[in-house]
Amino acid sequence: MTYTKRLDKRKFDETRPIEAKVGVIKNADGSARFKIGNTVALAAVYGPRELYPRFMQNPEKGILRVNYNMMPFSGHGNRVRPGPNRRSKEIAMVTKNALLPVVDLSEFPNAVVDVFIELPQTDAGTRCAGICAAAMALADAGIIMKDLVSSVAVGCIDGTVVADLNYDEEAFEGIVADIPVAVLPNTGEVVLLQMDGEMSKDNMVKALELAKKVCADIYEIQKKALKEKYTVKGDKK
Repeated sequence: MTYTKRLDKRKFDETRPIEAKVGVIKNADGSARFKIGNTVALAAVYGPRELYPRFMQNPEKGILRVNYNMMPFSGHGNRVRPGPNRRSKEIAMVTKNALLPVVDLSEFPNAVVDVFIELPQTDAGTRCAGICAAAMALADAGIIMKDLVSSVAVGCIDGTVVADLNYDEEAFEGIVADIPVAVLPNTGEVVLLQMDGEMSKDNMVKALELAKKVCADIYEIQKKALKEKYTVKGDKK
């Protein structure tokens, strides 16, 4: 069996429609909304603020904490059980590790920056959408950053490399590999690489090349969203 036509009629290297906006949560220090297809991620940043209990403080620099949560009726199939679970903790950890290389908290000893990611609606690619939203929210909060982080899931369905799998493709009856990737756009450094499934070495190389290409496009969308908020009216630059 060969996957010759995508279920939603997209090209193999085409993502679902993407929308991005910052400053969407009034009382947060920084916030963002990132939508790809039917997956929606909201990110809110609070801090830097003093960290309690004090034994957790780092006197040399601030720390970053990430919380990831899918709302109970956000996705396909059964209701998601509220509260932390093993999957949400794992995604929070990999999200934090993807963001740490770009965040500079050296000027905030004994402080914490909290990032909260909520998924009110999901259709695959949730961790990647969360990373994109979180990076934009950190920038919106004025946190010193060396770069943004852009992320997308690529994969292989019956030997065909595709960008941005949706839920139906993840559940396709065949050999499916799903690969979440996060990239620092200005250096090309890969800060997240996971895989669920199996694929050939050649297709893995193709998938990574595709992920970098798509992340470059996502980066432009993230930048545009930030510029739209902070560009002074009448400034054409």
